[in-house]
Amino acid sequence: MSDRDDDREPMSTSDAAFLPRADLAGASILTLRETPDAVPAVIETARWLKGMPRASWPALLAGKPVALIFERPSTRTRVSFDVGVRHLGGHPLTLNSTDLQMGRGETIRDTALVLSRMVSAVVLRTGPHAVIDELARHATVPVINGLTYEHHPCQGLADVLTISERFPDTRGVRVAYLGDGNNVCVSLMIAGAAMGMDVVAACPEGYRPPPAVVEWAAAFGAPRGGGARVVDDPREAAVGAHVLYTDTWVSMGDDADRDRRLRDLGPYQLNEDLASVARPEVVFMHCLPAHHGEEIADGLLYDARSAAWDQAENRIHAQAALLAHVLAG
Repeated sequence: MSDRDDDREPMSTSDAAFLPRADLAGASILTLRETPDAVPAVIETARWLKGMPRASWPALLAGKPVALIFERPSTRTRVSFDVGVRHLGGHPLTLNSTDLQMGRGETIRDTALVLSRMVSAVVLRTGPHAVIDELARHATVPVINGLTYEHHPCQGLADVLTISERFPDTRGVRVAYLGDGNNVCVSLMIAGAAMGMDVVAACPEGYRPPPAVVEWAAAFGAPRGGGARVVDDPREAAVGAHVLYTDTWVSMGDDADRDRRLRDLGPYQLNEDLASVARPEVVFMHCLPAHHGEEIADGLLYDARSAAWDQAENRIHAQAALLAHVLAG
């Protein structure tokens, strides 16, 4: 790859199999519920990008700076956005709260107005969803949710991309999500519904995803061959599953409740017992970072049935595809 990605000419849609989605162009993506019908198109673009060497990716973001703001620690989100933007010919500006006056009291509104004059898009990884809502409300450029407590749409896109690689016809593919019905579970249900997957979350009382999200995903997924529901019994969710998926039980900010969470969620571990009632071709998934021996049994991440490393790599392709559509033209 050239040391200067912006030396490449921007690609016209006549030069390759990329057709921008009109409903995504210029849009902010705070959750996947705003544009669920566009999810399959983003996944198709991601698979197209993944099918070619990254050095050959078209310069769809040529001359476009993208601000990547991280108010929370990050490995996969930070690196994958940086790599994806660069390989599409754009210019990532990676920042944290100490790099911005927002960390010293400047209002979100003022930050949004300033950044809108300087960059083509903003990616924000923060805590309360209200923060990114306010940023998007005042910004005049697209805002992408890199993670909030309530939603993780970019993870959801990478998840369904990974599942589609293993099971190309995603209609009716059963995904059993085990444990804490957190932001990852929420976005998986939404993205899964858009792809016709049947997402069954096994979560104890007090750890379930919001009923409104489950109801929406069930209704949206049904005509596409999928759906969403919540059950108490992890074994019930795992029976006949194509995918067993889990996430950490102790996320950032949960350390004070660590002992209680481990006790409550202990029966929901992804392990060989649950794998034994899933389909023979079952795939294990984890969005990482993992706590081996807690939410997933020791060794399963490195098992031949694990897709966790494809899942992590696919953050690059899914996010690059999303930005290509959002910043098209």
